[in-house]
Amino acid sequence: MHKQRKINNLLVTGGAGFIGSAFIRYILTSDPSFEGKCVNLDLLTYAGNLANLRTIENDPRYSFHKGDICDGDLIEQLCVENEIDTIVHFAAESHVDRSIANPKAFIETNVIGTFHLLEVVRKYPHIHFHHVSTDEVYGCLGDTGAFNEQTPYHPNSPYSASKAASDHFVRAYGITYNLSTCISNCSNNYGPYQFPEKLIPLMILSCLNRHPLPVYGEGKNVRDWLFVEDHAKALWMLLTYGKKGETYNIGGEEEWKNIDLVKEIIRVVAEITGEDNKTLEALISFVKDRPGHDFRYAIDCSKIKKEIDWKPEHSFSAGLKKTVKWYIDNQQVAGSINRFIHDDAKTTPMLQKN
Repeated sequence: MHKQRKINNLLVTGGAGFIGSAFIRYILTSDPSFEGKCVNLDLLTYAGNLANLRTIENDPRYSFHKGDICDGDLIEQLCVENEIDTIVHFAAESHVDRSIANPKAFIETNVIGTFHLLEVVRKYPHIHFHHVSTDEVYGCLGDTGAFNEQTPYHPNSPYSASKAASDHFVRAYGITYNLSTCISNCSNNYGPYQFPEKLIPLMILSCLNRHPLPVYGEGKNVRDWLFVEDHAKALWMLLTYGKKGETYNIGGEEEWKNIDLVKEIIRVVAEITGEDNKTLEALISFVKDRPGHDFRYAIDCSKIKKEIDWKPEHSFSAGLKKTVKWYIDNQQVAGSINRFIHDDAKTTPMLQKN
């Protein structure tokens, strides 16, 4: 394991989103070693929700600032006023279907926003910059194999292209300006608090509300699923022990075909609620595949296991059951699913990233 990095004050971008909020909850509740400030910068677009942080919002170490990562002056002000020594960059447009409908927003947030953050770090080079990215930058796998940190980039959607570009900027700034940077590429996350445009919460809430369960193509596309709390822990360990200039893949080692995943969600929902399994399965509908739909993703996370001593702690069975129970107990989320399914029907008929 590499030398431990001392973290005093953090700026977290996109901290009101699904993964960012899980990370903030983790460092403020699960790791007693963190005693500094945690500053959350989020623009609160459609997927940002401060309710995700209700359990820690009164923690004296935490503060929230509404703002845009494209506002370099604001970023600099927050870094100076709060003596920031570490930035964890989650803020991103992350929905593939939305990127197909409106790629410009993805360039502005994911590329230009990352550029503005890096410019501040270039001005204050004592700040360590951790960039949270995706396995989608690597493109598509066949029936076998897995992405590792040496896999060439081959993005196939505007979303993955924008994330690939931001990864390259982080790496280039680190080398050109001798900055302390690190990149992590993760597989599909799931868990409590996830916005219901994504596959797993969409299917859970659709089951609970007897809505159709739309599945792309024949449902044979494969994804590796990572429980969000395991991801949050991995990121904290990388901040503490990750090597400057390195890239680390973070995977859940849980591969599922989409159709098998949907049927497993149905099984768990039926088991918990007492609904009839066959009645819920009848809600499955196969819809036209989306353009550029990658067949399979899988992560080789042996590097982070070896160098940082991290591994996923939740089996998919345990993580999914925990997730389903959370949505059952928090069905106010169901209101947003109806709004987004109907409001976005013309541009994003499948509100999921699978």
